[in-house]
Order: sequence, then structure tokens, then C-alpha cells
Amino acid sequence: MYRIVAKEKLTSVIHYVKMEAPAISQKAKAGQFVIIRVDDVGERIPLTLADWDAKEGTVTLVAMEVGTSTKKLSLLKVGDSVIDLVGPLGLPAEIEKFGTVICVGGGVGIAPIYPIARALKQGGNKIISIIGARCKDLLFWEDRMKMVSDELIATTDDGSYARKGLVTEPLKEVIEREKVDRVIAIGPAVMMKFCSLTTKPYGVPTIVSLNSIMVDGTGMCGCCRLSVGGVTKFACVDGPDFDGHKVDWDTVFARQKVYLEEEKLSLEKWEACHCIKS
Repeated sequence: MYRIVAKEKLTSVIHYVKMEAPAISQKAKAGQFVIIRVDDVGERIPLTLADWDAKEGTVTLVAMEVGTSTKKLSLLKVGDSVIDLVGPLGLPAEIEKFGTVICVGGGVGIAPIYPIARALKQGGNKIISIIGARCKDLLFWEDRMKMVSDELIATTDDGSYARKGLVTEPLKEVIEREKVDRVIAIGPAVMMKFCSLTTKPYGVPTIVSLNSIMVDGTGMCGCCRLSVGGVTKFACVDGPDFDGHKVDWDTVFARQKVYLEEEKLSLEKWEACHCIKS
């Protein structure tokens, strides 16, 4: 059992959860993820580490209410526990002194891009961060991202806060105004695809994170199989980071749709049993 020691509602549907996990916190590195199971009848879901503290023996997760498991997690309180927390899993993000790095976080992807930006900054890189969300109410951790960035650009799709537009717009502008050595984009798959399409004509190496298509998380089930540069890879053991210019995005989108109907039915049944409205 893994006890929750702190919890915060970052937005109406995005939650910060800090829990005791001494063994995981000792080994965690930027870019890695954990598999969490909320209760003994719950599914296994992957969540990228948003932060950790080895001295404190804790890890921090940020989850958006999407399905049954994330809904259950959102309802837990400080002092409650989850039944399983496995990790750290996956290959760590590549942290080197590249030069100028743009870190793009979209929606809940802002959480996992934060420790990567921090590690790259500590590694001597110039960090330009771009964070975006559909609206002001879904944007979070602007203060944290400022602390690890030389420049921070915030956007909202509807213009309710900061700059109106998609993250790809300032991404292109920065690449055109100065030499950029690397781009790391984490967020919805469609956002990562278009970030990759934006950077490709300029030849800027672009890394994306694909943990959203995982199920087992340890390479056993094969559900996160995808094609990268024509070669079959598994997001959980070969990633979660991949070259965005080589990812077959059609395969990624297809994988994301495999269990949509089952996930919808699961949430509807659970909410009906607990008299909860989504």
C-alpha cells in the first residue's frame, strides 16, 4: 500500500498527488513513469513522474480525470492509500548539454515536462518553455516552469489567458528567430504530432513521450506496439521517448482508440453505482 501524504486540485479535472514510495524515489529519473493501481479491482494505468524527493521518500503524480481509475484517484484523500505503485519504469529522458532546448507541455503534459526541463537546465542548457491548454482553467504550474526556464511562453486555445493560439505557433517563431538544438514535446498525441511536423522542415531533433498508449507497462502485453522509422517498438520498454519525426502517428492514434468503448462503459457503470456525475 502506498499512502497519500499531500493532494491538491490543480484545475477542475487535474489533480496533484504526492505519495510515499521510498524505493521508487531513490531510483527515479526525469522522463520515467510508474504504473498505478488504485484498488484491487482497478486497472493498471501509466503516469509519468511529475516530481520526487529521495530524502522525503515520496513521488508526485499529476493525473487528469479521464476514465474510471483517474476518477477514483481524484476522490482519494490525504491518508488514503493506493494498492499498487510500480516503477520507475521506462528509459530516462536523455539529459545532456545540447545548447538551446525548447520544452513544450500541453495540458496535463505540463507535469512530466517539468522535471525534464529542470534536469536539462541543471545540465547547462538554455531552456525555452512553451506551455498550453484549451483554456485558462486547465493551465497549471506556470510558476514551476518559470523557475526552470530562461523564457516561458504560455498559450490558451481560446485566448482566455496569455497568448491565444496553439503551442506550435510560438514554437515555430522561436525556431525562426534563433538556433534551437532540441525540442521535447509532451501532451496530447495530436499536439506532439504537429510539434514534430512544425520542427521537421528546420531539422531540429524532436522528442515526444508516448506513455498514453501503454497498458501493462513492462513489455508483456504488446498493446503499446508502434512503428518508429519503420521499426516496431514498444512504448513501455523502448521509450516512452521517441523521435517525433520517425513516429508513425496513424498507428499511435489507432492504438489510443482500441479501448475507448470499454473505458466509456466502465466509467458509466462505476459512476452509476456511486451516484457520481461526470
